[in-house]
Amino acid sequence: MELTLLGAFLGGTLTLLSPCSAMLLPAFFAYAFSSPGALIARTGVFFLGLATSLVPLGLLAGTVGAWVTMHRDGLMTAAAIVVMVLGIAMMLGIRPPALIGQRGAKSTSVASVYLLGTVYGLAGVCAGPLLGAALTMAAYGGNALLGGAVMLVFAAGMALPLLLLALLWERIPGVRRLVRPRELVIGRWRNAWSSVIGGALTVGIGVLLLVTRGTSTLGSVLGYSEQARIEAWVQQASAAIPNWAFVVAVLLVGGMWIAVRQALRPDSEPRDQAPAANAPRDPR
Repeated sequence: MELTLLGAFLGGTLTLLSPCSAMLLPAFFAYAFSSPGALIARTGVFFLGLATSLVPLGLLAGTVGAWVTMHRDGLMTAAAIVVMVLGIAMMLGIRPPALIGQRGAKSTSVASVYLLGTVYGLAGVCAGPLLGAALTMAAYGGNALLGGAVMLVFAAGMALPLLLLALLWERIPGVRRLVRPRELVIGRWRNAWSSVIGGALTVGIGVLLLVTRGTSTLGSVLGYSEQARIEAWVQQASAAIPNWAFVVAVLLVGGMWIAVRQALRPDSEPRDQAPAANAPRDPR
């Protein structure tokens, strides 16, 4: 049965049932302690990392996919080490050489979030049957662009839980106080508490990846047979929705989201009232 774009999107969301979901929430909390305004942007960076690792698998599934599968352990080990190095750099307030000239801890945080997304995409080979269906379709469908689009949509589904959590993050009681900027000073060394916490969580994710061989040794929320049954039902149910309808729905939701955000934005003071407020008083 052919996998539609809707099926790929739902399949990405269903990675929550797979072993690789073990690093999803820690990855979010690794950058959630930055300013609330930057949280959605960081989630977008995480998605770009996912796309970086997954889209090439769709464009060149027959070659890149086989190579990634063959060298997965080595790739995950190298990625875990880099994740830990970036986490330590965040904790210590150090800018890696490649980020010299950028804005301190913020640049290191963006780099670590991007890498976490890339690693989560590589770990996604444990995501279950729907990812296998997407890769099979990309490899044998005869259309590389469609294969890349399928994997891009799959990455969007994987990032959806983090996006929803980011949108609700500020509404959770106590979060505003938790993410309030605080500085940690020890002698001449200083760093933001948010960078220290995020760096520690990033190091923990790297250790998790090393110990579990990229989460491949972890168990899933459901057994493999139950997960396969759910994903088979999703694939069958989504097959009736054509790809053009999914694209139209995404565009409509995106347009509504932009309109709602603009409508909820605080109104600025009318221009015609500004001069009156600042006008000099009548001396009489």
